[in-house]
Order: sequence, then C-alpha cells, then structure tokens
Amino acid sequence: MTNPADTARHDEPTAPPASTTSKKQHRPWHRTRITIGMILAVGVIVALVGSVTSWPSAMLIRAVFTQGGEATAAEMKRHVPDTPVTATRDIAYGSDGLTGDDDTTMDVFTPASATEPLPTVVWIHGGAWISGSKEDVDPYMQILAGEGYTMIAVDYTRGPEGVYPLAVHQINEALAYIVDNADDLGVDPSQIVLAGDSAGAQLASQVATIVTNPDYAALMDMTPALTSSQLVATVLNCGVYDLSALAALDGILGWGLKTSMWAYSGTKNWAVGSTGAMMSTIDFVNEDFPTTYISGGNGDGLTWLQSIPMAQRLDALGVDLTTQFWPADHEPALPHEYQFHLDMPDAQTALQKTIDFLNAHTTQP
Repeated sequence: MTNPADTARHDEPTAPPASTTSKKQHRPWHRTRITIGMILAVGVIVALVGSVTSWPSAMLIRAVFTQGGEATAAEMKRHVPDTPVTATRDIAYGSDGLTGDDDTTMDVFTPASATEPLPTVVWIHGGAWISGSKEDVDPYMQILAGEGYTMIAVDYTRGPEGVYPLAVHQINEALAYIVDNADDLGVDPSQIVLAGDSAGAQLASQVATIVTNPDYAALMDMTPALTSSQLVATVLNCGVYDLSALAALDGILGWGLKTSMWAYSGTKNWAVGSTGAMMSTIDFVNEDFPTTYISGGNGDGLTWLQSIPMAQRLDALGVDLTTQFWPADHEPALPHEYQFHLDMPDAQTALQKTIDFLNAHTTQP
C-alpha cells in the first residue's frame, strides 16, 4: 500500500534548494543594475565631454555625412558620360605654414582632347565645414569637364582638426597655386569660376567677397590670390550666407549646424563673436561681386533661410544673377544638395542650367 506521504512527495512540485532559488532570483537583477549603471555612466561622460568640446558630436555628424556623401557620389557616377577626361589627383598645393598633408590637395579634370588652357571652375566641397572631401564631387567634376572646362576640386582642413579661418586661407592659397601653375594644369587664369556646395558655397562666397571687396579683405587680413577681373563668376548651391539666421535655428537641424560651427570655429560662442559676423557674406557682398548662379531645393530649409535671401541681396546690389528655385509646393520636395541627385529630373534641370550659365559667362578656345 502506497504511503500518502510518498505520493505527496512525488506528485507535488518540489522546491529547489534555498541556495539555487537565491541565485535565480538575484542574478538577473544583478546584471540589470550593472547595465543601467554603465549606461548612466556613459551618458554622464558623454554629456560632460560634450559640454566642453565639440569633438564627440562633430565626429558623429561627420560619420553620417560621410555615408551620405559616398552614396550620393555613387548615384552621380551612373551619369558620367563616356567623354574621355584626364584626371590628375592629389596635387599638393599647401605650404609649411598652413597644415598640409592630405588636407591641402586638389584633383584636376580636363577634357582628354584639350590642347589649350580652358576656363576653369574651382569647386569647394561641402560637409558642414567638418566633413566631406573632394572625392565626393568627383563624378560632378568629370561631367562638367566633359563640357569643355578644367575642373579643380579642392580639399581643405575641416573642423575640429583645423579652426576658422584656416580653410579660407587654404582656399586662397590653392588659387595662388592654380594661377602660378596655370600652364601645367590646363587653366586659363583669366577665366576662373569659384563654385561650391553647402558649406563649400559659403567658402566660395567668402573668398569671392575677399576678391571683390577690399574693405572686407582688410578685415580678414588677407591678400586675395585673384584679381576681380580673373574671377568671372560664382556657382553657389545650397549654401549658408547669414550666420545669425543659422544661429536662430532649433531642432535637430539647428543642433547639427550649431555643433558643426562650434567645431569649425573653435568656440561655442561663434554666433556672438567675429567668426559668425565675418562668415556672413550677405552683409559684405557689394556691387562688384561676380555674376552668380545660385540654387537650392524647396525641401531644404536653408533655401528659404539662406539662398533666397542671398539671391535677393545680390539682385538688390545689381549683380548679374541666375537662379534656380522651385515653388514651396513643388513635388517631389527637393532636399539639401539636391543638385547632386542626378537620378532626379530636377537635378538634371539644375545641371543643364549650370552648364548654360558657365557657357554664357566664359569663352572656350
């Protein structure tokens, strides 16, 4: 006969030893406390570091921009025609006084059929002053070179590795090198166009203002490498020209641009100091600013805040102006740097209008 006590022992759940129960109950909580503690510690460290230096946030922004730049370059590459183009890469232009190495190099593209110096477009890449490279615009340079131009893409030291106004001086030095070596580079030094996209458009407008406004050049304590007669035009895509308007931005866009400016300027207070004021070329352009093509996408907030006001300012001064803007309700909404997204018909429109502008204001041999 079965002992009822034995039945109870075999049929009812048997509690594990006290030591086992203790381990199962406490180990998950122990791990959770450590994980939360680590997260909080990292968060505190990032917050503290981010409050005293722009480096962590700047590197994050750079990583995002780099990925986007590579994808856009790949898209443009599909649209490079078969026209033979000669490319000479990584020509060093920097001197010992201006932080050199790979920062101060340029790539030169010319039609393979060229036998004489050509009108030359010097292109300054974008990237919020802290990212990007001349390689990002490589396909665009090849496309325009195939239209009969010497195209030169210039690199410069980005922030936070180099701070303002280093990049401005480097672009000016690149122009001096181009003029001094015009014959070897296939450059007609009497027909130079300064061009840029995004932050590069800001730099292009700043150097063009140095060339055409002696008072501004004196404030910058710079001697321009070009004369106003050599600088025949500017091409400005999706740029920034009013830093006070940029400083007023909020949200993720405002945070990103303000962080980039902190990294580029070397000071968190760039908006209230000379850096923001001197970078605001909308306040220093004059009637001698060269004929200009300016554009921006309707889906890019900077178009309404920067490009259109700059176009209005140049027009009021009597500067010969060509614009490519779209109504606010244009579909599809065209993003920042839309002109490089050549899969889009509207980018093809902007490309053709840029070519027509260059043809109208330069003379090919």
